[in-house]
Amino acid sequence: MHTRILFGAAVLTLSLGTAACQSGGDAEAETNEPTETEGSAEAGDEATGEGDETETEPAADGDEGAEADNDSAEGDDVDPTATPEDVAAPPENAETTASGLASVVLRAGTGGVRPGPTDTVQVHYAGWTTDGELFDASYNRGEPTSFPLNAVIAGWTEGLQLMEVGEKRRFWIPENLAYGGRPGRPAGMLVFDVELLDVLRPPEAPADVAAPPANAEVTESGLASVVLEAGDGTEHPTATSRVTVHYTGWTTDGEMFDSSISRGQPATFGLNQVIAGWTEGLQLMVTGETRRLWIPEDLAYGGRPGRPAGMLVFDVQLLAIQ
Repeated sequence: MHTRILFGAAVLTLSLGTAACQSGGDAEAETNEPTETEGSAEAGDEATGEGDETETEPAADGDEGAEADNDSAEGDDVDPTATPEDVAAPPENAETTASGLASVVLRAGTGGVRPGPTDTVQVHYAGWTTDGELFDASYNRGEPTSFPLNAVIAGWTEGLQLMEVGEKRRFWIPENLAYGGRPGRPAGMLVFDVELLDVLRPPEAPADVAAPPANAEVTESGLASVVLEAGDGTEHPTATSRVTVHYTGWTTDGEMFDSSISRGQPATFGLNQVIAGWTEGLQLMVTGETRRLWIPEDLAYGGRPGRPAGMLVFDVQLLAIQ
């Protein structure tokens, strides 16, 4: 998966190359914007709908013989990428929706939580054409995949909403709900086994989002912050360090405009490539620390059109310093 950090319409967004993603061009880096076009995540998967050709080659994600990190309850002796016996067509007991999407529950869920059409989900999956050819599998990359359901092929958007956390389901996705016969994509009806591991939703806006509290630390520049959780590190990043973080950002009316948490993927970027409030604020932190930042507009986007306006509030967890 390619990590793409784009603070704009202001936002840090991740381009998750996943088997179900429809788009995924690289973001353009812009000086002094929280933007970064490189990342530590691996290349994407076959269910991607559009984007860089290297992101949609199923064999480009790693060694074909890589061992799967399969957390499925089916057991370590079961190969989750083995071709299903019913790959050619859905069985008689399959549930079929009005759109023609067919599915069978392979394992009942445990979480009771179902994703909505715009939620980000974390999944393990394998995908086959109806002749039994495996064209993509997160298992072979050794880690689950996360992506928003409003950025995937229609069969995934519809099908994942039928599931609850912990469930494993097999889908037979008609071509019109998959790639529609587009050149270079798997053709015809596609079959996916999907494990829904988690639904990733960002935190609610903090109670003090409108203004920093009286106990906030305020620097000479006007940047205010409060430590929410102390870190276990001793090193502070410099103004040119690369850092890996989880974060959520709000405007002062409580509207969330971006969150790495909802994507299930930390963001990595250089502190000399971001808005001034991030460059200054992250240098106050140590690894493992979570801090809330109130960033004045002149340290954020300065009223530029198309960017979040006014003071911005971020909760940031510093995961690593490179």
